[in-house]
Formats: sequence, C-alpha cells, structure tokens
Amino acid sequence: MQHFNKGFLYFICAVSAMGGLLFGYDWVVIGGAKPFYELFFGISDSPLMQGVAMSTALIGCLIGAMLAGAAADKYGRKPLLMVSAVLFTASAIATGLFNDFFLFNIARLIGGIGIGVASALSPMYIAEVSPANIRGRMVSLNQMTIVLGILAAQVVNMLLARDTSVDVNQAWNVEWGWRWMFWAETLPAGLFLLMSFFIPESPVYMRMKQAPQVEGKKAEAGLKELFQHKYGRVLLLGLVIAVFQQWCGTNVIFNYAQEIFVGAGYNVNGMFIDIVITGIANVIFTFVALYTIEKWGRRTLILIGAGGLGLIYLTLGTCYFFEMKGIMMVALVVAAISVYAMTLGPVTWTLLAEIFPHRIRGIAMATCTFALWVGCCTLTFSFPSMNAALGSSGTFWIYSGICVCAFIFLWRHCPETKGKSLEQLEQELVDGL
Repeated sequence: MQHFNKGFLYFICAVSAMGGLLFGYDWVVIGGAKPFYELFFGISDSPLMQGVAMSTALIGCLIGAMLAGAAADKYGRKPLLMVSAVLFTASAIATGLFNDFFLFNIARLIGGIGIGVASALSPMYIAEVSPANIRGRMVSLNQMTIVLGILAAQVVNMLLARDTSVDVNQAWNVEWGWRWMFWAETLPAGLFLLMSFFIPESPVYMRMKQAPQVEGKKAEAGLKELFQHKYGRVLLLGLVIAVFQQWCGTNVIFNYAQEIFVGAGYNVNGMFIDIVITGIANVIFTFVALYTIEKWGRRTLILIGAGGLGLIYLTLGTCYFFEMKGIMMVALVVAAISVYAMTLGPVTWTLLAEIFPHRIRGIAMATCTFALWVGCCTLTFSFPSMNAALGSSGTFWIYSGICVCAFIFLWRHCPETKGKSLEQLEQELVDGL
C-alpha cells in the first residue's frame, strides 16, 4: 500500500466512488418526479400503487446487496462495479422511456439492484486499496459522492419542474419533465462504466485468490462461515450500525420531503427550494467529515451523530406538537441533515468496510448492506402510517428514542479504528477474542 502513487490512488477511489454518486442520484430523483409520474400513470388517488412505485427500487437494493458479497468474492470487486454501472445506465434510460406502469417499475427495480451492488462494493473496494492513515478519508469520499448525487438529483428536479401554476407547464411536467429527471442520470452512469475499465482489481481480492493455491482452502467465505461464533461480536456491531443509519430517521427527509415541508407550511415551489437547501447542507457537512474522520475518529463521530440527532428530533417533534411553522422548522431539518452528513452518513460505510476480516469481508459487507436496505425499506414503509397515527411529533419522538438507544449500544461496543491497518483490526476484533 505504501508504494501506491497518490494521484493514481485518488483516481481509482474517485472512479469507484462514482457508484456512490449514482446511488445518491437514483435514490432521490424519484422524489422530485413523484408528483408528475403519478398523474401520468393515473395513480394519484391510489396509495397502494404510489407505494409500489416508491418501493420497487428498494426491493432491487435488497436483491443487489444480497448478491453482491458472494459475487464479489468469486468474480472480484472490479467486475461487480462494472455490472452496477451497466444497471444504472439501463435503468436511467428505461425508466424515462416506458409508458407502461409495470415496465416503469421493472426499470426502477433494475436501478435498485445497481444501488444495492454499488453500496456494498464501492466502500469495500476503496478500503482495500487505501493506506491505513488515510483510509477513513478515502472511504468517506464515497459518502461525498452519494451526497453530491443527492444534490444533483435535487437541483435537476428543481430546474426541470416548471411552474405548476401554469397549465401548459403542468402538462409538460406530466408528459416529459419526470422522464428527463431520470434520463439525466445516463451521462454520469455512462462515464462510470467507461472509467471502470481503467481501475485495477483490489489487491486484497488478489491475495485471497492466491491464498488457496498455497493453503488448499476455498477463497470465498459463505453465510455458514460468517455466522460462526468467533465472528458474532463484530457481525452484530456491523448489523446495528447499518440498520441504525436508516432507523435514525434522517432519510425520511429525502423520501418524504414533500410531506415534511408542506406540513411545515410551505407550498410545492417553496418545497423544492427547501429541499435543495438541505442538499447543500448535506454536501457542506460531508466535506467537514472528510477532515474530521481521521482527526476525531470514527467512534467519536458516530456517538456525536446518535446523540445530536436524538436531541434535534426531540426538539423537532416538540415543534410539530405545538404546530410551529416556517423557518424554524427548516432550520431544524437542516441541522439534522448536517449532523447526519458529518457523522452517520460517512462513518457507517467506513466502519463497515474496516471491521471485518479479509476472508469474510465480501459476504459480511453484503449482509450488513442487505440489513441496511431492510432498515431503509421498513423506515420508508412505516413513515406514512406512523405519521398518520402519531402525527409528525410522535414520529420524530420515536426516532429520537431510537437514537438514544443506539447511543448507549455504540458507547459500549463501538471500537476506534482510526489509524489501524485492516490486519491489526482483524487481530483486535476477532483473533484477540
């Protein structure tokens, strides 16, 4: 690792992190397209079909994450990154092309599979090619591209959505606007595919493939090996971190921004502006994470995230309870996004890429990423029902309680991984038990 050319290292990490950019764009773009494709497909009065449209990509994420680990250990990290690029490109074209609701959802499913693969492979690849002293910063680059993808989707949606107060503009939005929101992803997806031809295979994977020739062992680990007792502690930690990143509640702001900001007293046009503001805060504080993750450490940041979000959501729920509206609500939402962006957003992927031994890293990353997307699905599905039954105040109070519970668990069980080699972490977290 020490002999890597720094410029080349940044290049291959940036290429891998493009999977994160497409992950962020593909995940969020549907929020801006939602009001228009629902009218086009005639599902504005069908909550069931609206839920189907919003969830098909999440189902694809589960499939992609489930398949990524074993496939990455068998075929390598680089080929799987290329596969995700193909899936993103195909989905971007097809989603905007189809006039049939069933085929629209198939296209979204394909894009979701790409997200699932990229979300597991990009941080793992970056961690395996990066030196220990800058590994956290390099893996955080993946989170940076995710939030840039989110911001890009928010800006594209805002620019393409014409003023809905004019009938001719609304007609264009319904017929063409939502299509171009999806088609805009084609350019970065094609670039990702092209550039992925120029990155090398992970050196960790190459050593894994060479080891069986010397030791007579199978290179790939399966679920049976992953669930052995000696990996129990580190696997539980990874699963809790992965699921908590979703159950902390921050991502409902991206998926249900319309409901949240309208509930805070904003109309549709004001909503788009507020969404972009949250996206800008997301990017700025992810930059902060790039400089703090190696100085403050992973453990400190993840505890700040859990504690800070618990306090903000307690306050936000109280404001909703007293029916407060306006800039105060936007400020609290931006504060939540900012805390998440500099803590749980990047630190989750960094820790998941660091804490597992080489032999099980592929299957363990896939398992934890699968759990993360299960968390995302349950969060996404539960928010409308919770919001209807408990109101926004009760919903955010529940998220606050989850953050407090996670803070206690992480305080007791989350180690500091800053500055340690992957081999050293393996010895401390597994072999040393």
